[in-house]
Amino acid sequence: MIGRLKGTVEARLIETCLLDVGGVGYELTCSAFTLDELAVGTRAVLEVYTHVREDQIALFGFSSQLEKDLFLSLLSVNGVGPKMAVKILSAATPSHIARSIEAGDVKALSLLPKVGKKTAEQLIVSLKGKLGSFMDSTYSPSNSQGVSAAGALPLVEGVRQSLHHEIESALQNLGFRPIEVEHVMTQLSTRNDEKIDDVELTLEEGVRFALQTLGGMR
Repeated sequence: MIGRLKGTVEARLIETCLLDVGGVGYELTCSAFTLDELAVGTRAVLEVYTHVREDQIALFGFSSQLEKDLFLSLLSVNGVGPKMAVKILSAATPSHIARSIEAGDVKALSLLPKVGKKTAEQLIVSLKGKLGSFMDSTYSPSNSQGVSAAGALPLVEGVRQSLHHEIESALQNLGFRPIEVEHVMTQLSTRNDEKIDDVELTLEEGVRFALQTLGGMR
């Protein structure tokens, strides 16, 4: 069982990173917050959760023990798997998630990626009163676009920022220049007939619009 890895970041994709440890490349699924902490070519230490199934072994990486602990708490909830837990962690800081659960805020939790009303209710039933250590956490990644416990944005705002991050990362990985990505993200944010301020907008819809816009620029 792998619990921690230390190595050099070889690649950073939309939801994963490739970490070179002594010549062996480990692919880890990470939250948007953890990925923001990683830079290609730099050394990194990641806390790791090893998910073992009959047909595969998957690794999940975290930039802090705090994030890993909340991930494990989410996994204890019926209906929440590793990939959903990472999506939730990408949408808001641990303190935001914990406070929403403690407040019994089904509506806010339902806005999290992959979380419907039923799962939101299950999160509250299973975890309410058990996340005290995350309530006042000061987890604040240096490149997390300002989303921190100290100056925290509303939970839904975290979801929106996570969506922006995923669209930007997808375009960068497709080879578009930073100035092109910035231009199309501005257009996507201001178009009246788009849902960029509505968390129902999907990553696929956002990327599709961006590619259409960038195609017209070239």
